[in-house]
Amino acid sequence: MYDSAGLQVLSREECLELLDTAAVGRLVYTHKALPVVHPVVFALDGDCVVLRVPDRSATLVARDTIVAFQIDDVAPDLSRGWSVMAVGHVTEVVDEPWLARLRELPLASRAYGDHDRYLAVDLELLTGRRIPR
Repeated sequence: MYDSAGLQVLSREECLELLDTAAVGRLVYTHKALPVVHPVVFALDGDCVVLRVPDRSATLVARDTIVAFQIDDVAPDLSRGWSVMAVGHVTEVVDEPWLARLRELPLASRAYGDHDRYLAVDLELLTGRRIPR
């Protein structure tokens, strides 16, 4: 299936597969009524994108809100590539069994010391497009 721009529409499963190939994405949220786009390290955990952020990260203001999350891989000449975008609620993970599992994920830390927090973005709306060959 193709959209009106001639891009291939990806299935949810294809979007999840692509999310599992990247390590850095963009978290989009609102702060003080202004849009913010913040690069974040992430990993896929089932139907959630998990972010590992430093304790004092500006990203923490996105807790308990609806956010967008986006990754892509597009050639500079636009000859190939894809993009995946998700929209969903973001919550801070405080459940100890879940936290223990998340700490085992291959998520790089940007924190000084051992003061990371984990945010989970539920993938409520997941869409993707691929440039056809």
